[in-house]
Amino acid sequence: MLNSTGELEFSNEEDPEIISQLTSLALSDGKSSAGAPEKTGYPDSVYVMAANIFQGIRIEKSAQKVLIKYGNEPLRSFSESEDQSFQRLSYELAFSALKYQDILETILIDSCIFPSTTIPDHLSSLIIVMLYDFQDRKFQTRVLSDNEESISEVQEVENLLNSFKIKLAAALARCRIKHDALSIYHILPETVRKQELRASTLPLYAWINTCKISPEEVYNNLKRRGYNKVKSVLHIDDKVFAVDQHCYDVLIFPSHLKNDLINIDLFKDYKLIFQDKSRSLAVHSVKALLNMDDDILMVNTGSWYTVAHMSILTNNNTSKVFVCGVQSQAKDPDLKTLFTKIGCKNIEILRETFINIETKDHRLQKVKVILLLPRCSGLGVSNPVEFILNEHEDTEFLKDHSQGGISVDKLHILAQQQYEQLTHAMKFTKAQAVVYCTCSVCPEENEAVVKKALEFQDLGNKVQPYRLSPPVLPLCSLKEIQLSTDKFFRMEPSEITNGCFLSVLTRERDPSETVSVKDVLARAAAKGLLDGIELGKSSKREKKKKKSKTSLTKAATADNGIQMKIAEFLNRETKASANLSETVTKPPLPQKNTAQVGASSQTRKHKLAPHPAVPTFMKNTCPSRPHEQQTHFIRPRPEDRMVALKPIEIVLPPVFMPFSSPQGIRSWMPTQHLYCHWVAPKALVPTCLPTPSLSRKGEKPKDDTRSSLLRPPRRWL
Repeated sequence: MLNSTGELEFSNEEDPEIISQLTSLALSDGKSSAGAPEKTGYPDSVYVMAANIFQGIRIEKSAQKVLIKYGNEPLRSFSESEDQSFQRLSYELAFSALKYQDILETILIDSCIFPSTTIPDHLSSLIIVMLYDFQDRKFQTRVLSDNEESISEVQEVENLLNSFKIKLAAALARCRIKHDALSIYHILPETVRKQELRASTLPLYAWINTCKISPEEVYNNLKRRGYNKVKSVLHIDDKVFAVDQHCYDVLIFPSHLKNDLINIDLFKDYKLIFQDKSRSLAVHSVKALLNMDDDILMVNTGSWYTVAHMSILTNNNTSKVFVCGVQSQAKDPDLKTLFTKIGCKNIEILRETFINIETKDHRLQKVKVILLLPRCSGLGVSNPVEFILNEHEDTEFLKDHSQGGISVDKLHILAQQQYEQLTHAMKFTKAQAVVYCTCSVCPEENEAVVKKALEFQDLGNKVQPYRLSPPVLPLCSLKEIQLSTDKFFRMEPSEITNGCFLSVLTRERDPSETVSVKDVLARAAAKGLLDGIELGKSSKREKKKKKSKTSLTKAATADNGIQMKIAEFLNRETKASANLSETVTKPPLPQKNTAQVGASSQTRKHKLAPHPAVPTFMKNTCPSRPHEQQTHFIRPRPEDRMVALKPIEIVLPPVFMPFSSPQGIRSWMPTQHLYCHWVAPKALVPTCLPTPSLSRKGEKPKDDTRSSLLRPPRRWL
């Protein structure tokens, strides 16, 4: 029992008017409580759990400044305290008491509760958390439910506080006046007050378990429950949700919908899972760097939901997700049960801590990306309670946030640990990328660590060094673009998100890997791997258009076959016409000798040089000029091939089929001009093809034959 010399003295001095005047001076927050539901207190089990949490995170003072002694024995906890809703209430109450620890201790001393009462030391933590709730309720009596199980220690402390409530209210008022503050909320450091303000509006983030449900099904389910899809949930009190701009599988809800959301089936069945956005950014950055069969190594994951999210994103791959640092085998059944409920199948747990894992461990030979989530100060987090519950961070996290900052010595210790982990990750020779992510805004934990690791990385191995790569996440605003100019991805704490830092390190490209196809074939030929295969030079155009080259080659081959048949037909017709002309005309004029023919052909070649603008086909079929003396020669036939004579000029386009490409024309046509020797009754008429007038027996060509045949050819379309 708690004994007090002043308990009887003040037990009957409960003047409601005095209490009302005192409590009006000691409101626990600076905002109006109009419209807010009246606080009736917590169940006994919440007080006990909050007292145990506070016992572990309280600020310890030197012996000279100790006002209240705290015991080391925790209070007996109850099974219902393990419920998630009870945990959240307990953490919130413990964190609030931690922020006001100095003020609450001063009130207890000023009100003569200490040292006038004989209080066991192990109950001091319980008195602190219950006193905070008592003044938050304006020193009103707690309302108990009929079916609630009472705890003796809680009842004793509650009776003590009720007996001293006038003195407690007066001490609180004096404390407010001393600090010239409207309420004890304004006594807190400005950084803590800004953090609380952001936490009050910070929305909830939840990722979709696409292994169980598709995003469209989630949208429809929420719409059936009265939720409307909007672009932004900020400053909206209705039941709405939005899709995150950086992560396609993350939904955003207003913070006031927390109690409603945790009771729907989507969250109970692990189809939607609450988690801080910084963790979703990290796993999506890893996903963007993966191939189908690449493995991932996760370090300092904190929350197992982060591991589950990584597993779900790689569910369709053959990747494995390795998690290191799980030393207690007692956690295995719980983890396996959790992963089974979520639907994860590719997670493998390693017992060793990350620093103790060998860089050439045979189990990690396929690990290509390492996700490093080091323990940090977390000074970018606005709502530390939610972050601890979702990320399973150490409760020391709350101690740092309760004071609005972190000591320089502790910051240097954390930065050194982060540097050691990052440099160890960069030593894994098979890994090709490292994703480094923190929830801090301190440069000492972010940019300084990454730059130092890059500067002092080990270059003695036969692997390429790491370099800083741009973010692989979409930049959705001008501010994000400005914050990412130096290749770091940053998000500052705001009313819509916590602060975070993300960096992607990738290995530089090996110059030996950037070889051309020509070099590869040359190496293969040098090793004798291409015996009997002739290597030809291919143009750049052919390399870029491999598919079109194949189709053009087939078309050119087919056209060449058609042209050969046409040429054979023309050759037969030409020979028949020549023989017919020799039988009905005079003997032909004597031909010039070979030397003259050669000289004349060279002269003609020089004079009839085609213009570059003339198409390729026309370059090979230049027309003869009327005023020049006609010369004739016979082109020697290539070896092992019969080449049909071609006329100089084509007057009848329908005879030739259109080619698919100029290459098809050049592959068949000879490079020199071919002339046919025609014999006419009166004069030698140079022609290219037998015309209808010459095809008739004994009929002389008309006078305009020469001009009609030698007119400039029409350009091919």
